[in-house]
Amino acid sequence: MSSLTLRGVRKSYGNVEVIKGVDLDIDSKQFVVFVGPSGCGKSTLLRMIAGLEHITAGDLEIGGQRMNDVDPSKRGIAMVFQSYALYPHMTVRENMGFALRFAGVAKDQIARQVGDAARILALEPLLDRFPKELSGGQRQRVAIGRAIVRNPQVFLFDEPLSNLDAELRVHMRIEIARLHKELQTTIIYVTHDQVEAMTLADKIVVLRDGIIEQVGRPLDLYDDPANQFVAGFIGSPRMNFLAGSIVEKGVDTVTIELANHGGTRLTLPAGGGAVGDQVALGIRAEHLGLPGTGTADITLDVDVAEHLGSTSYVYANAGGEAVVIEREESRHETGKDRITVSISADKAYLFDSKGQRLR
Repeated sequence: MSSLTLRGVRKSYGNVEVIKGVDLDIDSKQFVVFVGPSGCGKSTLLRMIAGLEHITAGDLEIGGQRMNDVDPSKRGIAMVFQSYALYPHMTVRENMGFALRFAGVAKDQIARQVGDAARILALEPLLDRFPKELSGGQRQRVAIGRAIVRNPQVFLFDEPLSNLDAELRVHMRIEIARLHKELQTTIIYVTHDQVEAMTLADKIVVLRDGIIEQVGRPLDLYDDPANQFVAGFIGSPRMNFLAGSIVEKGVDTVTIELANHGGTRLTLPAGGGAVGDQVALGIRAEHLGLPGTGTADITLDVDVAEHLGSTSYVYANAGGEAVVIEREESRHETGKDRITVSISADKAYLFDSKGQRLR
């Protein structure tokens, strides 16, 4: 069993609390991604699971056993860091087998396990090379191979792709996803890149300021964010937010007036809020439609258009309020100085002044 449970986990450095009571269940064989902005506590939480940071309060269980005070080497985990940390004087083969040699594993078993890991990661032609003779992506695969040979219950990845260029990051994302499918083991992966989170994870854990904002499958978080922070963090480009206020309140609807769009009003389903409350209307770039296709139209000044082939992104504003519009096959339209787009109430989200979702 490689399930993992956190209950009321906290971490303090003196009087400063950085992890503020985390409860989380990770099932066996899941690929779970911790994502959030810099300083949110995701790497600290990973290091607590690894045993590299002491747990101030709460409980950590791996495979049903409490691990708070268990030595890192006995937790059944293997960690891949942002830095490759390869021994420069050792070959790939020696680097991958070092931990096993240190543990006193027999030479024939080391050779077998290193060979199996090299096959999985397509490193067999590189086993006799030294780290200086490898590319960045190859070095990262060696670091992953060094973790694989230990046959851990849980793999921990701490921003392993941060040092790679954009094209290589895409390639390594595919490699890591394939690796998880082949090994069928539990992976916990830390990143600040929500694209990595969306493409790799079975489950995403969104962190901010040492607390969990939301946990769920990637598309569940994208389609049904719990609050404005999650709505703005998950998705690329980020969700647009238009300032407004509630002007009418029904039994299960609210009518809002947009502050920077000439008194434009929309009625949306929502049970909360009161007349006069300040709100934010959330709408994704791909949901801003052609004029007349939605509930209400707004006109924006175009700042710049990015043409990426089949898709274009238009960066525009109204009254200094930034808006991103996604268009497919619309190069002529996105060359204009002004653009009119339509908002559909059934594609919009509503958030109160504290960033909580109004449903």
